[in-house]
Amino acid sequence: MEGKSLYEILFDGVEPSFLWEIGFRTLFMFLLIVMMLRVSGRRGVRQLTLFEVAIILGLGSAAGDPMFQDDFPLVHAIIVFIIVITLYKLLTWLVAKYDFFTRMLEGKALVIVRDGEFAVTEENKSTFSKTEFFSELRNASIEHLGQVRIAVLETDGSLSVLRYADSEVKYGLPIFPDDYKEFEQQPTAGTPIACMYCGHVIFDEKPLECPTCNHRKFAKAMNKKYC
Repeated sequence: MEGKSLYEILFDGVEPSFLWEIGFRTLFMFLLIVMMLRVSGRRGVRQLTLFEVAIILGLGSAAGDPMFQDDFPLVHAIIVFIIVITLYKLLTWLVAKYDFFTRMLEGKALVIVRDGEFAVTEENKSTFSKTEFFSELRNASIEHLGQVRIAVLETDGSLSVLRYADSEVKYGLPIFPDDYKEFEQQPTAGTPIACMYCGHVIFDEKPLECPTCNHRKFAKAMNKKYC
């Protein structure tokens, strides 16, 4: 069996008259998507919550097929869009009025760092992962946790960081690869070491495990000021 030529792959079964209709359908659905996004009041993807991303995906699915399939009337997509946006507006009102819907649909802000240490609690201990936040902290010009008074993961995925003043910077866990490595030897008295899991700083002899989180790996702590 012979393979198809490039021309056949691109144009086999194409009806020239329908190409104009595809152009119109695509333009119509694109403008409808833009209009619906304007109605929803969103200005950028960075502001979207998980719930709103789901809405966008739903609108995209409803818009895709009518763009190039002639057996999908455009009015069907319009009805889907109207229903989705109506539900979105209703849920937005419920979120603004009731905290239950806010927590259910948008989640809540999560404190990642507090007072120079990772905020490990019984609530998030099993799912806590420090490494995914290191890049964000480095992008905020943070060199070690001792520079951070509080860092909060917002519901839109952004990270809000409040720093200590230079005069208040304390010893903390380094977050750059060259310094974030296990301190193998027994430190001398007074040498600060930081738990590589929670960031808790210890000045006494190296313990068998961290008194805060019970992990057993430590890195040499640092208290460098801001550059």
